Amino acid sequence: MEEYREQVFDEERALYGKTGVKLFACRFDGPADGESALKESRDIEAQDCFFNLRYPFWHDERVKITNGELTPLCRAALWYSTDIHITDTKLHGIKALRECSDVTVENCDVISPEFGWSVKNIRMKNTHVQSEYFMLRSEQLHFDHVTLQGKYSFQYIENADFTDCELNTKDAFWHAKNVTVRNSVIRGEYLAWYSENLTLENCTIIGTQPFCYCKRLKLVNCRMIDTDLAFEKSAVEAEVTTVVDSIKNPRKGTIKVAGVKEIIMDDAQAKGQIIVNNAADCA
Repeated sequence: MEEYREQVFDEERALYGKTGVKLFACRFDGPADGESALKESRDIEAQDCFFNLRYPFWHDERVKITNGELTPLCRAALWYSTDIHITDTKLHGIKALRECSDVTVENCDVISPEFGWSVKNIRMKNTHVQSEYFMLRSEQLHFDHVTLQGKYSFQYIENADFTDCELNTKDAFWHAKNVTVRNSVIRGEYLAWYSENLTLENCTIIGTQPFCYCKRLKLVNCRMIDTDLAFEKSAVEAEVTTVVDSIKNPRKGTIKVAGVKEIIMDDAQAKGQIIVNNAADCA
């Protein structure tokens, strides 16, 4: 392994095509403003490093980044790479992680629009995220104790599970397939439209017009707060422990609910059954 300590790299393709590189407290920054510092490299370990230039990790294999900082000027930091481990790191550049596979992100701070597009097999744990179009079209997501602030998140994802997460994001899970969310809080408008085989267990859902046009939607022991016009044209099996503001035209299935202020059934194709456990809570 080649080792570099406390060095500064600013030239184009500074360490291009390297195999076996250890970087300690190095900086990728400077007046030459070079791109693609570690492109086409493999077996890279970067500890306590600072990345302020574009496209550092493209077409790489076996990348480990620890206690690093990727600034807003470090655009599109990781593309077309595989076997990536990122811990205790600031990921603050737009479009990080695209077309990557076998990724672990743990104890990180992510501020990155368009993060994680078309990624396969990503594990994220104990991480805070601010993003728009987060994880678009990605597959095999495993999220644990992740907090998210954003918009248009998890659209078109497939085969994912979320545990103990807090997601503050509108238009989340649109067209998502084969997703399970457990013990989590989801705040936002228009949740999970057009999703298929989405299951939520012991979750709290907050916001207007959730779960429309869904197929094989399942809610188990969930709370719904400030949710109106829910379940329109969806096939759903639901157990809701709170009073829902309104339910509109579920296509089929059974919704068991503690109470509902308004039931709207004005579509002849709406065949869903609504069972209210406490009729006194109905309008």
